[in-house]
Amino acid sequence: MNSEIYDYIIAGAGTAGCVLARRLSDQTDCRVLLLEAGPPADDFWIRTPAGMAKLFKSERYNWRFYTEPVPTMGDRRLYWPRGKTLGGCSAINGMVHFRGNRDDFDQWQRLGAAGWGWDDVLPYFKRSETNVRGAGLCHGGEGPLYVGDPSVTHPSVQDFVEAATRTGVPRVDVFSGLEHEGAGIVQVNIRDGIRQTAYDAFVTPVRSRSNLVVRTGVHVRRVVFDGRVATGVEVLEDGRIHTYKAQREVIISSGALGSPHLLMLSGIGDGESLQRHGVQTIAHVPGVGRNLQDHCSLRVQALCTPDSSYNQALNGWRKYWQGLRYVMTKKGYLALPSSSAAVFVKSRPDIAYADLEISFRPMTFTYKDSGRVDVDGYHAMGASVYRVRPASRGEVRLTSADPMQAPAFVPNYLAHPDDVQASLVGLRKLRAILDTEPMRSRVVAERVPGPDVQTDEQLIDFMRREGHCSFHPAGSCKMGVDDMAVVDASLKVYGVERLRVIDASIMPTVTSGNTNAPTVMIGEKGADLVLADRTAART
Repeated sequence: MNSEIYDYIIAGAGTAGCVLARRLSDQTDCRVLLLEAGPPADDFWIRTPAGMAKLFKSERYNWRFYTEPVPTMGDRRLYWPRGKTLGGCSAINGMVHFRGNRDDFDQWQRLGAAGWGWDDVLPYFKRSETNVRGAGLCHGGEGPLYVGDPSVTHPSVQDFVEAATRTGVPRVDVFSGLEHEGAGIVQVNIRDGIRQTAYDAFVTPVRSRSNLVVRTGVHVRRVVFDGRVATGVEVLEDGRIHTYKAQREVIISSGALGSPHLLMLSGIGDGESLQRHGVQTIAHVPGVGRNLQDHCSLRVQALCTPDSSYNQALNGWRKYWQGLRYVMTKKGYLALPSSSAAVFVKSRPDIAYADLEISFRPMTFTYKDSGRVDVDGYHAMGASVYRVRPASRGEVRLTSADPMQAPAFVPNYLAHPDDVQASLVGLRKLRAILDTEPMRSRVVAERVPGPDVQTDEQLIDFMRREGHCSFHPAGSCKMGVDDMAVVDASLKVYGVERLRVIDASIMPTVTSGNTNAPTVMIGEKGADLVLADRTAART
């Protein structure tokens, strides 16, 4: 096994890693190795959209991380699920497909990420997808990733969108990234009632290629260097430590939490911190692990009329009927994503484009200490709001030179006063939608945070007691040209050669909304950057 040599080694078979494996192995003379620490993803609950509740704290398919105590959130340690299987987080996420806003990417370019503006990245969004709405100016029709509409649209979902429009938000038929504000039904990565992971979309159709090797149960311990040139990876596999060699490049695609950790274990990061943990410094890149961002989610729950929620359909004997219906037809409530409708609004009129996302679902659930997520037994609807471009920044910190020891995750939610003020506006806008017809007739009473929570002080206290992550970490190996940048616009790691990071960690600022679709785009564009260097080297 020590003699195995590949052109490209990809550390991490999450969303971006699967895209890279597909696009690089399209070149028949490229030998590609895709490594994943978790197991294969052949599981009924991964395929079933509603199975995300079963996977929320799965020991087999989830890293089950926790943050450090967060001072701004009552010193709570917040749970951070991360996918640990082929497809990564696309195998356990809510399957909602948002690109972000076009101005997100133009902002990346203004921050020094040349070639990453909206006009540059749109072709990659389109190349990646087959949209059920058909190919057009903004959508693709021949890509590996299926983008569809929810199989069931509950009347409450339609009414939520209608109520939002009556508060002044424009109605959107399909979110493309061009909207400054908008309310509409979400699109999803569910095909014929089955979750479509990045592995399903990009790798499964080409799994038999002789030039693509996929290995699971392989924990990458560090990148191996000859001087400052990356030559391979050291791994723990089947209880043994050995090395795979890369003739061209090593690509780290371990996500916003895993990629900075692997860089630091490999000697790339803040030199003083690395030495403190006994790691020899290969390159002093102080931005590794810094600039961490995530959306701080605030959840609202309202008791409602019986016909306004499908909680009862997923309780008692009815849940078995829904299960049978899903098994037989791949339809029904088990075939739905985490949210069904979204509203993007501005917290202030002087903001260029929406900085708040409100999500809605005609059901509610409770997280049990055991790890179970149970649908509530009463009639209720749920919604959440978060600031899509948070000003607060956190970090990933090395805690040990032991690769099996998780780093420290410091999110710093709501540390910036602008995030607090915008979130206050978001909660009030969400309440205004629920208090507007036709939603007003469906709501019986607000349950969380409750009608007694009205003042700014009370709402801020609620945020700090009840706020949660949105499972959208990004930015910890940011792309750019400043002193804290980790990779350049070609996603090459500063200070070393033949090493790139290609995943959500390279985002200079997190995108407006769910991050899976932009991570697919990063994988698509990243693959072209890798192949462009290969072509240049051969000519």
